[in-house]
Amino acid sequence: MVTGTRAQHTWQAAGVTSVVAITWITRLAGLLTVVSTVVPVGRDVRGHVAKWLELPSEATTAAAAVALVTGVLLIMLAAGLRRRKRRAWQLAVGFAALLALSHLGLRHVFGAGVVSMVLLAGLLGTRRYFIARPDPTVGRWRALRVLLQLVLAGFVLNFALLSVAPARMLDPLSFADRLSQSALALTGVSGPAVFHEMWFEDLSASIGLVFSITGVLVSAYFLLRSAEPAPELSDDELARLHELLKQHGERDSLGYFALRRDKFAVFSKTGKAAVTFRVIAGVALTSADPLGDHEAWPGAIEEYLDICQRNAWVPAAMGASELGATVWARFGLEVLEIGDEAVVDTKTFTLDGRVMRGVRQAASRTKRAGYKVLVRRAEDLRSGELPELVHLAATWRGTETERGFSMALGRMGDHGSVIVTAEQGGRVRGVLQFVPWGERGLSLDVMRRDRTVDNGVNELMISELLLYSREHGIDQVSLNFAAFRALMEQGQRIGAGPVARLSAKVLHFFSRWIQIESLYRFNAKFQPRWVPRYLVYPGVGSLPRVGIATFEAEGLGGRSPWLRRVLHR
Repeated sequence: MVTGTRAQHTWQAAGVTSVVAITWITRLAGLLTVVSTVVPVGRDVRGHVAKWLELPSEATTAAAAVALVTGVLLIMLAAGLRRRKRRAWQLAVGFAALLALSHLGLRHVFGAGVVSMVLLAGLLGTRRYFIARPDPTVGRWRALRVLLQLVLAGFVLNFALLSVAPARMLDPLSFADRLSQSALALTGVSGPAVFHEMWFEDLSASIGLVFSITGVLVSAYFLLRSAEPAPELSDDELARLHELLKQHGERDSLGYFALRRDKFAVFSKTGKAAVTFRVIAGVALTSADPLGDHEAWPGAIEEYLDICQRNAWVPAAMGASELGATVWARFGLEVLEIGDEAVVDTKTFTLDGRVMRGVRQAASRTKRAGYKVLVRRAEDLRSGELPELVHLAATWRGTETERGFSMALGRMGDHGSVIVTAEQGGRVRGVLQFVPWGERGLSLDVMRRDRTVDNGVNELMISELLLYSREHGIDQVSLNFAAFRALMEQGQRIGAGPVARLSAKVLHFFSRWIQIESLYRFNAKFQPRWVPRYLVYPGVGSLPRVGIATFEAEGLGGRSPWLRRVLHR
């Protein structure tokens, strides 16, 4: 279980002005340094110190390289400072001091030098605000190993290049001179080699600098990145969450999905509410609303935000209800409506009438094709049937990644779940799973079918489930989530404005890869009531990171599997 102490302030309080100011000064110092080093007016290799001490031009070239790398690092550090990372503060202090000294070796950089001094003073004066812990799985030795690996790779590549180069490109070098030249190339300083071809000299210098600079930046990333631990609910936490659902599960249709095993759980001090989340790309992503008594939600949210602050995680909630979004907003977080959940009231559902003609015809057509639908509780399945259904569902998924986070449980067969199967000729051709929503509701979790089945099988299974629900005391059923439904509807109305029409066209375009429009139209067939859902996030600046984490959690994109493996290693 992830633990933490009660936050003494909201996400936006306690030195936030100082932290924001330091963040922007750091960005400014880094930007000015990069500009002053790259722009020709800032690249005079005979700086003040070089003139006073009569240093060779290579010394000031190295100073420029150090200044350039330090500037880029400061821009990277700014993101860590904004999230109050202690290690980012430590590195920023060191780099600010180094930056001020390195500027003495360059001309026309008075502004960058002053900003560096201001930054150093500001960092020392705001030390107490930077409390976030680094990733405990990536220590200093691992970052050092990455640096050494890349530097060694650049050194070896340069040495090999010098060893095989013909005499027309450079004078012959001894073994010791090749070692010296390869090492000095990593710093941008000329060595003992005498080149006859300028392009070959530039190639050798570029290889050395690229590998050394990349090594510094990549190792800095590993030093600064937030922890991304592998979560798993313990049996005790799962039992406590089940108890909260038992007492308050009817309020939120997505509450049962909080029982995914791949989450952390944090409880309020009273134990009457809990927040479950997964850490992805530095974002502590929760789904739906907190569990438990809504009057105790603030206590659980405070614990969650405190943990986020201490680990430099960005807090975000995906799929919050209107009530949940209202409570989150009290902690200074922003709220964005992202779509609607389709909820069908089974007491009024019927296949009769003109508006249901499409569903009625699809269901009748598949019945005539020999499809038979069975609706059963998970505990009523035949012995050995559940593993077969799990295998079929995985086979029909079509991708390695399991899609869904806020409306997906990640497993089948929980007690109280309802399994719907469509069979043809004794073979299962489609399967649905609905998880409990309190005592008198169900939420759609899994919807899979054989890709060769006739059109209309999903319509048949859902309509049979809705008719079954009305006869078995189930009052409401939650279907799929329709992202940006309101925007789509507004853009397709007669008289819609240009912004609304453009928004609808953009959504239609992206529907080629992500099921946006198709899910909306499928849900609309069953005449549901639309329940708005919201995304909660700290501010506009965090939206790209939150978006990546959300897409990755839902299995719709984000970081590639290859990149995730590299970062975790």
